[in-house]
Amino acid sequence: MIRFTIAVLGFIIWTGTGSAQTPLCDALTGNERRLAEHILAGEYLYDCCDETISRCLEAQPTCSLAVRLADNVCRRVAAGQDETRIRRALSRRARSMVGGGKPAEIDLAAAPSIGPDDAPVTVVVYACARCPYCTILVPALYEAIITGQLNDEVRLAFRTFPIRGHKGSTTAGLGFVAAAEMNTFWPFMLHAYDHFDEYSPERQVEWAEEIGFERDAFETRVSDPATRDALVVRKKEGLVNGVKETPTVFINGRRWVGDLETAELLDAIEEEAARVKGEIWLTD
Repeated sequence: MIRFTIAVLGFIIWTGTGSAQTPLCDALTGNERRLAEHILAGEYLYDCCDETISRCLEAQPTCSLAVRLADNVCRRVAAGQDETRIRRALSRRARSMVGGGKPAEIDLAAAPSIGPDDAPVTVVVYACARCPYCTILVPALYEAIITGQLNDEVRLAFRTFPIRGHKGSTTAGLGFVAAAEMNTFWPFMLHAYDHFDEYSPERQVEWAEEIGFERDAFETRVSDPATRDALVVRKKEGLVNGVKETPTVFINGRRWVGDLETAELLDAIEEEAARVKGEIWLTD
């Protein structure tokens, strides 16, 4: 049985000197290299291999997750993160990727989405139209799916979730819902996030015109009680699924509780795609 040491049993330090055997790790020197080797020798994989990351790297065939997590650790070390932060990040990632419980129930039929319907991974992001960090993460996910590393691997669905503490979140959220119901959600969302600091209810209407909406049609849809009802439904669904802040991300129904750093999240999504497709082992 695989030992879920990262998430459950605590940290076990192995005194061996296994090599990281990845380009990111090989580039480290001195104290950085020693720190990375110390962490890799003490952290166990949460899937695929019942050993420490270091020992799993030395095994043949090699578990792809070992390489992925080794790169993750060494990237963090190179960025100056300390041991405690790195270990906690690994623990949160493990809980996200192998967490138990019932998958979240999300109505994708009503959610604007991109990517193939039969993609191995479905990612759902609950985001507020007035959430500053959403302006970074959501466009990055969109770009990775449209033209980048997640192309053909992921279906991304968006659920508008207004946060009371974000000024203008309800009116802006109504604009997002209206754009979705008018089948032009993604261009509108990207435009709104790109001009985030310019927001006002009046400016939002101008954005709609700039991407091709008829002004009167958009304003009518935003003010329609049915649009407000739809926004309330999205909010209630998010609350049922434990959403309290934005962005909140679900990967194949599991809530992501790891770091909301773009590189970390994209890497975890790639990991999930490899797992679903059975691409677990690497050979020479």
